[in-house]
Amino acid sequence: MNRTISQKAKNVSNLSCIEICAGAGGQALGLENAGFDAQALVEIDGHCCGTLRYNRPNWNVIEDDVKNFSGKPFEGVDLLAGGVPCPPFSKAGKQLGKNDERDLFPEALRLVDEIRPNAVMLENVRGFLDAVFEDYRLKLKRKLQRMGYVVDWRLLNASDFGVSQLRPRVVIVAIKKELAEHFQWCSPLDHNPPSVGELLLDKMKENKWRGANKWAKQADDIAPTIVGGSKKHGGPDLGPTRAKLAWASLGVNGMTIADEAPQRDFVGMPRLTVEMVARIQGFPDDWKFLGRKTPAYRQVGNAFPPPVAEALAKQIQNCLTAKKIFSVAV
Repeated sequence: MNRTISQKAKNVSNLSCIEICAGAGGQALGLENAGFDAQALVEIDGHCCGTLRYNRPNWNVIEDDVKNFSGKPFEGVDLLAGGVPCPPFSKAGKQLGKNDERDLFPEALRLVDEIRPNAVMLENVRGFLDAVFEDYRLKLKRKLQRMGYVVDWRLLNASDFGVSQLRPRVVIVAIKKELAEHFQWCSPLDHNPPSVGELLLDKMKENKWRGANKWAKQADDIAPTIVGGSKKHGGPDLGPTRAKLAWASLGVNGMTIADEAPQRDFVGMPRLTVEMVARIQGFPDDWKFLGRKTPAYRQVGNAFPPPVAEALAKQIQNCLTAKKIFSVAV
């Protein structure tokens, strides 16, 4: 299987972007493939920054807390994007919202004010839409509106865009008023993504495992949401008990991550490697994650699936270029 994303988008639109909380590059890959040129990627985690620099040496990776990052030198870029930390809104945590020190929406708003991009795209977990955060959402929306943006958000499932897992995520899009009429949300694909078995069969066969074909027939559904986990907890696994049970129904041992594919005479439920999880997350096979197994897996598990980011970014690209084309025609 040849799953790669080229370093240059096929239809370059000369649009620029800044990304905060860039992680290991899931959103950045989607933006790149949609024709956006990254002016800067801000990320505090050293392992993630190493991954970004290794895969794209030409990217301007800024290893720092976003609170220390000034957007003023980048005033006027086309798009400000980011996956601000999800723990303040995640059901797996205490859902402290604005009272959580990890809440970086205020920093995102500061950067919008400093940069005044044509568009904003911010991703977060489904819990952001919970009733308890209604006031928070409305305040965020009003602040962006006062800066001249039309704001909307949607809950999107990664499986609707070719990713072999459910992975519901909230995406907030804000477009400058004079451009907003050209924006349309992306539509789901008209076909289902491959099952876990179909997607990973070649990977499971890497060491000539005799049981690979039988396993693939059992793994006949998409994956549950991949969970990256917290640095405060132990090694990598495929999520809480409910998630592990869902993996078990696909014939996957979710207790830990494997170093390699099953050997020829392996018997039992195989574990996934970091590379297998990355493929399920929608990363191209040639994207390498730096660090040992635990940090590498967390980079994958916390990422925004590239195909979803690409689908959204293409809609924003269409919106911004439609205005330019219209202006030239007039």
